[in-house]
Amino acid sequence: MSKLHIITPVKDSLETTIRTIDSIMKSDIKIDFTYTVYNDFSSDETTEKLQLEAEKQGFSLINLKEITSHPSPNYLLVLQIAQKKAIAENAHLLIVESDVIVEKDTIKEIVDLTDLLQSAGMIAAVTTDNYGNINFPYLYALNFKEGIVETKKRLSFCCTLLTNNLLSALDFGDLNPDKSWYDIFISHKSVEIGFKNYLLTSLPVIHLPHSSRPWKLLKYTNPVKYYWRKILNNKDRI
Repeated sequence: MSKLHIITPVKDSLETTIRTIDSIMKSDIKIDFTYTVYNDFSSDETTEKLQLEAEKQGFSLINLKEITSHPSPNYLLVLQIAQKKAIAENAHLLIVESDVIVEKDTIKEIVDLTDLLQSAGMIAAVTTDNYGNINFPYLYALNFKEGIVETKKRLSFCCTLLTNNLLSALDFGDLNPDKSWYDIFISHKSVEIGFKNYLLTSLPVIHLPHSSRPWKLLKYTNPVKYYWRKILNNKDRI
């Protein structure tokens, strides 16, 4: 595969978003790639800053409010657009979320593995805090060996490559529109249809959880309030 599409869905959280964008644009990527930021109804201030950054750094910016009236989150629409573009250009798709900071060689290392790993569907970098400790959503990997681990557990979209083979085999047009997030479903579906998913425990990226939706931090500080708000407002559907 000679082409890579990188995407970052964005909902405000301007400080972490800029760090994410900077880390990707400064990455050592050896193959032809495009980078697209999907602005999911961020504030006017964030939108203006993203437009300036796009002009300065050379990535593509899609303001979703120009193509849909559906309220944020619009992860389904982002996935569907990105899948069509990647398939049309015979490219892999790498999702790097706006609360993740990659190292200079992270993307190169992931891409290099796509041709080496057997029947790869998804390849994900493990996430850590600023001190190198594995954190959400990969706490289940605390006792995994260091290296490349095939897993049937869910892979988050924090920093995850979806191979072109998987994209060609799984139509995102069939995803449930009543859901908000799709990483669990796609992870399990990848394995179900014969692909293998891999977690790279020796290739960490920094993750600052829920920076774009800070109310979700209630899951850890006040779970009763979190689940009440989730149910009452029909939010965070997975």
